[in-house]
Amino acid sequence: MTLRAYGPDASFCPRCGAPLAGAPPIACGRCGYNLFVNPRPTACLIVLDGDPVTPRFLGLLRAAEPCSGQWATPGGFCNGWEHPSAAAVREGREELGVEVTLGDCVGMYLGSYEYQGETLPVLDVFYFAAIDAGEIRLDPAEASEMAWFELADPPKLAFETMNEAVRAAARQLGL
Repeated sequence: MTLRAYGPDASFCPRCGAPLAGAPPIACGRCGYNLFVNPRPTACLIVLDGDPVTPRFLGLLRAAEPCSGQWATPGGFCNGWEHPSAAAVREGREELGVEVTLGDCVGMYLGSYEYQGETLPVLDVFYFAAIDAGEIRLDPAEASEMAWFELADPPKLAFETMNEAVRAAARQLGL
């Protein structure tokens, strides 16, 4: 028997395997285990170019599904027990090949992510970031190209949370 420990369509208790009477949130009728569908945290970067008059942010053309071929900001899932700020720095290193310095938190946005045939709830945490030094070296598994976009006039991005965060970042900078 395959147990599904999460997901809105979970049909068995992940602890004892008993059939569940409905979708989460629900308590198992056999063992009392409370099953919830919690969002998975992500850490995302709005990397700015440093221009105080017409700031631009770094966009990556996604190389992988979901949303392959669409523009996105760098970022990814937090590892277990990893703080979003640490994950943001790690994602900058992994996706861009450089060290980044985080600025203020832009905000947190609830969204969804299609993965392994499921729609996962995600809590995307966005930070302003700057590149410390060095030449960007994209991870080809993550992105096929990069471009700088005006923060005040962004393209449509792969995920709605990214669109919301970029708009919020522009407002926070008075654009």
